[in-house]
Amino acid sequence: MPKSEKIHHSLPDQAAYQLANITKTPPQYNAITPRWLVRLLDWKPLEAGVLRVNKVVNPQNVDVVCGQDETVPLPESYVPYDEKPREYVLNSISSVLNVHTRTSDLYSQPFDQIKEQLRLTIETVKERQESELINNKGYGLLHNVAPSQRINTRTGPPTPDDLDDLISKVWKEPSFFLAHPRTIAAFERECTRRGVPPPTVNLFGSPFLTWRGIPLVPTDKLFIDGKQHTEVGKKGKTSILLLRVGEQKQGVVGLFQPGLPGEQTPGLSVRFMGINQNAIGSYLVSLYCSAAVLTEDAIASLDNVEIGNYHEYKY
Repeated sequence: MPKSEKIHHSLPDQAAYQLANITKTPPQYNAITPRWLVRLLDWKPLEAGVLRVNKVVNPQNVDVVCGQDETVPLPESYVPYDEKPREYVLNSISSVLNVHTRTSDLYSQPFDQIKEQLRLTIETVKERQESELINNKGYGLLHNVAPSQRINTRTGPPTPDDLDDLISKVWKEPSFFLAHPRTIAAFERECTRRGVPPPTVNLFGSPFLTWRGIPLVPTDKLFIDGKQHTEVGKKGKTSILLLRVGEQKQGVVGLFQPGLPGEQTPGLSVRFMGINQNAIGSYLVSLYCSAAVLTEDAIASLDNVEIGNYHEYKY
């Protein structure tokens, strides 16, 4: 070896890595969404787990008189009620979390294994809650729109005219539109093409597009062709919902069971089920919820919305 050549020795990265105190993050869960629908609904507690929605039928049969002629006899009438009102029963969304005691004992630094596992399980249950609120065949919003409250798009893509028609169906204090993010993007393209870009409003610290002052709330639980996730640029059909929410407004309300043992948030409880002979600890995560449409004109649906339409612009 030539005398001028020197050999440099240094600690390799892989060796240093074994002694390094690494900064870690909690488990990152890509499936978590903001769940705006759950935040924006007015929630009503059900002590007995059942809600009966009493409705008036044929209110036009109630006769009244207007005038100053005291000789005119006053009409006699009464307000008839629906004799078979609908009852909404709470639905349960449940999961059992299993964690080996050895895992929780030995590997809970810097993050508690049980706490993180419960957090991720609860997030999964809450994601399912929003999906059920929209798609459940019993109480889901999509399945509880009256036929008279359903309309189709004029040409396929969601245009300002289509949303105006939807507003005409829920004209009494509409609260918000509900649509898939790709649907909102398709609507924005149609607005851009017409030269009427929709303004934005800030809710919960986030910007939302609006139309006629009504926010368009995104959710990936309003499926496209029956699928939650679709490739951007591909064609597909979906729906846009418009809701009026709140019991005082005779709108759409969410339902939950209060006072559950081990309650973490309204309607959601976590209960320890014990440790079996294999040293596995089990935790029951349960969420009880439903939704009720108090009057037919509280919700409307724009159906057959095509979200894969794009335009070329001439400069």
